[in-house]
Amino acid sequence: MAIAALRVRFSRLARGTEKEWRYIVSDCKFSFSGKTVIVFLVVGAAAGAAAVLLLVPNARRESTKRIRKLSHDLKERASDTIDTAREKLSSTVSRGKDYLDGKAAVFTSAVEAGKKAYERSEA
Repeated sequence: MAIAALRVRFSRLARGTEKEWRYIVSDCKFSFSGKTVIVFLVVGAAAGAAAVLLLVPNARRESTKRIRKLSHDLKERASDTIDTAREKLSSTVSRGKDYLDGKAAVFTSAVEAGKKAYERSEA
């Protein structure tokens, strides 16, 4: 049933009898899927946890300290991971350059040998 229709019925209900009220309430059928119920439960739990943390001063201070420590630890871990990735990338790039330099030397020598062979066949 559309919300507008419910509003109309409830406005009529204000002028009606209790019997009409029971009919209207029994006529409203709300159904929620399992996913919707789980989402509402998770959101409610998160809101409750946030309210507890904000309303209890000692828990809030301790939680703030824990959150700061956790964020500092995560920042250090991320920094270490980035440094490790940079080192690996740098070594991989240098190995790639060395490999290409070696292949360039082989290619250059092959071209020179081809030129000499061509010159010998022309002479």
